[in-house]
Amino acid sequence: MKLLPLSALVASLALAGCQTMDEAPASLVGEASLMAANGTPAGTARLFDTGSEVTLSVSLSALPEGTHGVHLHTTGACEAPSFTSAGPHLNPANRQHGFENPQGAHLGDLPNAMVDASGNATVSATLHGTPATVLQQIFDADGTAVVVHATADDYRTDPAGNSGGRIACGVLTRA
Repeated sequence: MKLLPLSALVASLALAGCQTMDEAPASLVGEASLMAANGTPAGTARLFDTGSEVTLSVSLSALPEGTHGVHLHTTGACEAPSFTSAGPHLNPANRQHGFENPQGAHLGDLPNAMVDASGNATVSATLHGTPATVLQQIFDADGTAVVVHATADDYRTDPAGNSGGRIACGVLTRA
């Protein structure tokens, strides 16, 4: 067996520990348990901070098959069955709605969820802004909710993307 010289071993260990901020492991900074209007569990949402961006990952379950709008809403309240307590979409920069809207998109805009025949879907999105700003806006005094809508978001109609009623909701809390 050939042994490395001590200096080579130290150098290789030091290099193995080097990584950029983009390669840094993401840390969980927030989470929510989503509930359907009838009170049954409907999935989870998790916020991750990599140091350079914040990512939201949503796993949905037990929902109707089809395409559903998913948004961040201004108030951390989820009173069933309508979930209107969550307020409108989270829009601290006062922008219009939608990825395809030349005036949009706002912080609450997220990709649609494609729920399969088993009732499951996943959605992941990078939230635009610095981590400090995004997290301050999400964890403000009245909190933020993750809401799933009955139909697809058309990505352009202001203020809510024509995505229909609210069928599931969860309040984001710090991890």
